[in-house]
Amino acid sequence: MAQAWKCAGLRWSAEGPELRWDGGRRSPLSWGKRVSFAVAEGGVRECAGARGHACPRRVVVPGRSAGGRCEECARLDRAHSVAADRVADDPRPYRVYLAWFGPGLVKVGITAVERGSVRLLEQGAVCFSWLGSGPLMAARRTEELLRAALRVPDRIPYAEKRAVRAALPQAREERAEEIREVYARAVELGGWPESLERAPFLPVDHVRAFGLAGAPTALGDIGELVPGGAVSGELVAAAGPDLHLATPVGVVVLDTRLMRGWRLVPVSGGEPAFPVRHFEAAVDHRQDGLF
Repeated sequence: MAQAWKCAGLRWSAEGPELRWDGGRRSPLSWGKRVSFAVAEGGVRECAGARGHACPRRVVVPGRSAGGRCEECARLDRAHSVAADRVADDPRPYRVYLAWFGPGLVKVGITAVERGSVRLLEQGAVCFSWLGSGPLMAARRTEELLRAALRVPDRIPYAEKRAVRAALPQAREERAEEIREVYARAVELGGWPESLERAPFLPVDHVRAFGLAGAPTALGDIGELVPGGAVSGELVAAAGPDLHLATPVGVVVLDTRLMRGWRLVPVSGGEPAFPVRHFEAAVDHRQDGLF
C-alpha cells in the first residue's frame, strides 16, 4: 500500500509556494509541476489542531471546512491571532497595507514588518501598497479609520477572490488603479495616529509571482475532498492558498486548506474525482459612490 501523507498546508516565501506535510517534509511547487493525490476509500478528515499542536481528541471535521479545525482548536488558534484582533501587546512594528484582488475588491489590513510581503502572497493579493508602519495599536487604529471613513473592508472571502481572477486587467497600471484611488483618499483623512509613519504609494504587482499572466481561465473550484476522490493536474498558477491545476477537463482551482487533516496517497492522472463547482461569469464588485 502506498505511503499516506498528511498535509500541513501551503506556505509562501520569496522563493514561491510549497506544500508542507506533517513530519517536516516540504514539496516546493513550480509552474508545470504535476500535483496528484487521492483520499483513500474509508478515510476521514481529522482536526488540524492549533498553534502547531495536534488535536488531543482527533475530532473528525467536515470536508468543506476551510479551517479544518474542531471548535475547541479553532478557539485556541484565534485566541493568539493578531488578525483576529485578540492580541494588543505585541511589541513588534506593524505595517498597514491596501490590497487589491480584482475589480471592486480592495481591502485594508496589517502585517508584522518582519514578515515583509509574505502575508500579501498568502492572501492572494494581486496588487498592494503599504500605507504606513508603526506600533500594533497605531496600525489597528489606521485600519479602523479606513473601514469607518472609506468603507474599505478588512476581509474578503476567498470565493470572491477566485471568481474575479479571470477578469484581471492586462496592464499593471490598471491593476493598481483602484488602490491608487483609495490611497489618495486615505492620506487626506484626519485622525491618523501620530506614531504611524506614512509610506509613499508604491504598488507591488503579484501577477508574475502567481503565474497568472497568460494562464488559462479556471472553469471552477473543488468544493471538498471526499474518500475515494482524487485530482491530478499540471500547476499553471497559484494565488494565496489556491492552486490552479490543468486537468483533462480544464483548469480547476484547489483550495489547499481543504487538504489539511486528510491522509493523502499518490495517484496517476485522470479527470478530477472530487466535486467541482463551476464558476459563474466574473462579477465586478465595484459599487457606485463607494469612494
